[in-house]
Amino acid sequence: MFAAYVTVTVLAALFTGGAAVTYLIGHDYPKAQLDMKRLPRSWGPVLGTLLAAGSVGLLAGFAVPLLGTLAAGGLVLYFVGAFAAHLRVGSRQLVGPAVFLVVVVAALALNLGYHGPW
Repeated sequence: MFAAYVTVTVLAALFTGGAAVTYLIGHDYPKAQLDMKRLPRSWGPVLGTLLAAGSVGLLAGFAVPLLGTLAAGGLVLYFVGAFAAHLRVGSRQLVGPAVFLVVVVAALALNLGYHGPW
């Protein structure tokens, strides 16, 4: 159980950390995604900061389990919102947000399974 918890948590932190970097450096892909979802580009740095905080929180959860649980829960909400934003504009490009959502849900489930709810 511990190995799965560590592996999935680190994988989720790498995924979300990588996404955060693309938002924070102003890469073209997140800008195109914001445009496609009809969201203001000014949200890019905010979304990148949320992803970065979630990524760091997942890793900090190894030292403070409650922090990891809260970070994973926040990332689940983030990617549910991303999925909803795709559906709102009629986008059928759902694989990306679905993969991220599955990974962070798995991280949350393993965190709760390993540490318990509190």
